[in-house]
Amino acid sequence: MAHPHLKLAGIAFGAGAGALWGLVFLAPELVRDFDPLQLTVGRYLFYGLISAILIAPRWKALTPHLARREWFALCWLSLAGNVLYYLLLSKAIQTGGIAVTSLVIGFLPVAVTIIGSRHHEAVPLTRLLPSIALCCGGAICIGWQALALPASESVMAQVAGLLFAIGALVSWTCYAVGNRRWLERLHHFSVHDWNLLTGVVTGLQSLVLVPVAVAVSTAHSGAAWTRFTMVSAGVAVLASIVGNALWNKMSRLLPLTLVGQMILFETLFALIYGFLWEQRLPTMLEAAAFILVVASVLSCLAAHRKRVMVPLAAA
Repeated sequence: MAHPHLKLAGIAFGAGAGALWGLVFLAPELVRDFDPLQLTVGRYLFYGLISAILIAPRWKALTPHLARREWFALCWLSLAGNVLYYLLLSKAIQTGGIAVTSLVIGFLPVAVTIIGSRHHEAVPLTRLLPSIALCCGGAICIGWQALALPASESVMAQVAGLLFAIGALVSWTCYAVGNRRWLERLHHFSVHDWNLLTGVVTGLQSLVLVPVAVAVSTAHSGAAWTRFTMVSAGVAVLASIVGNALWNKMSRLLPLTLVGQMILFETLFALIYGFLWEQRLPTMLEAAAFILVVASVLSCLAAHRKRVMVPLAAA
């Protein structure tokens, strides 16, 4: 088990990653004239370009340690955790609305925590049940709040949105678990190198989507393109470069069951940014969700703290 100080550092890294990832939810509001596909391509093209520039000095030293297995891992992790997830998430909101999407994505921490509980030396699932129950309660409050809004979408659109949201849930869960396992195996790369390599591969994958993004593009003014470029570059640097680096540092310091709970920080900060953007206070359901999510994290921390203290007491 990790030292308590390392866990505190890991939690701080997780909170920092969540704070930066929460900014992604503001991007569509800042560039409303552009669709989710264009936002995805713009963000990850910049992520790939910046990653390539930063990793260039170390490229010759790293490539001898990149076998076919490592390249395959980078490809599927980039697709699952970046391109595919962001496309599915955006599509879910676009077709099914925020209600279904919020409810399904709210279960990301639960999915990762349950999978993580099966790992060797992990905290038993029974000890995590209070945390999981609180997390589910928060997700239900968020979904209930959204369901209370007037529905303008057809039943088929809501079903499609549900399927896209479930796809996003599966995609990011696979990434979180797979990325953590690969970080445990790496001996020749730092977490920063792994993040930059992921960025390079993600950038190459986004190039494939450029023709499609251009085909569906409509006419925009020069000012709109300038704003789009600035937002895409900003999200790439803050969320993809710095945010992912903090997440990878956290993933090496915390057990997977606790890694799952750290995803909640993205939800918390996204809510805070949303309230600031809309210049309003949270509703009762939103406030309840916020409290339940915080309680879920604290409950999970308490479960892991007991796991550390028991062996020390026995010794």
